[in-house]
Amino acid sequence: MEKTIFEKNGGEFERQGDYLIPSLALPPEKEQPIGLYGRQHLDYLKQHRRVTYTNLLTSGKLNAYLADIDKQAQERFYRLIEGMKQTQGITERLKEENASEWVKRLNNIKACAREIVNEEIIYT
Repeated sequence: MEKTIFEKNGGEFERQGDYLIPSLALPPEKEQPIGLYGRQHLDYLKQHRRVTYTNLLTSGKLNAYLADIDKQAQERFYRLIEGMKQTQGITERLKEENASEWVKRLNNIKACAREIVNEEIIYT
């Protein structure tokens, strides 16, 4: 019996009752930890970019992609915080003199940086 195109390309069938079912499996993917930003982007892909999500999942590149997005987002977040702290003059001296003002201003900066990261990286 002549091989099918699937078999010629290395595919195999398994018999289930009277039927031959293709043995399909996702390619192995290196497990990498993803953080908050990676999980947020995953939710975004599932809800708004289903084709991209499916393509990444079936190609075995989803986890690496999400880990990369998470790393980029974290780096951007910390760079934004440092830049805003310098621009607004938030120093250790302010922390020593007026801790509550320092906390209030730093929290404001973190919220702004989080919004920017979400807009530029996570939800695009």
